[in-house]
Amino acid sequence: MINLKRSKKPPLIPMSSMSDIGFLLLIFIMLISLINQRHEVKIDYSEAKVLERTQEPENLEIWVERNGRISVDGKVVALDDLEQLIAGTLAYQPSARVHVIADRNTPYRHVNAIVGILQTLQHRVVSFVVREEL
Repeated sequence: MINLKRSKKPPLIPMSSMSDIGFLLLIFIMLISLINQRHEVKIDYSEAKVLERTQEPENLEIWVERNGRISVDGKVVALDDLEQLIAGTLAYQPSARVHVIADRNTPYRHVNAIVGILQTLQHRVVSFVVREEL
């Protein structure tokens, strides 16, 4: 017959390792939130009556401000360097969709210059981002 005795002491839970785990989780969450940060430029969106929503996880967003300044990932890019940037991105991610996000008051020539670069690269998966008309 086996004699089992119950211990009268409560079980010990090491709390120092719990704080280590909590700290590591906090660092992990902070790093993940920085990775998924989207760079936006404050613009006045154009409006459209008919919309098509895209579900691609990775998009190349080209922001065009009213004055013609072009930004990609929060960095200002010269029009001459944009072709090389787009070509490099598409070589790395061939399925990437290019989103052109322009201010509603941007002169057409600035948007047309970007479309001309996309035509030169023969890239046909392009979206013009607008705000839904209410």
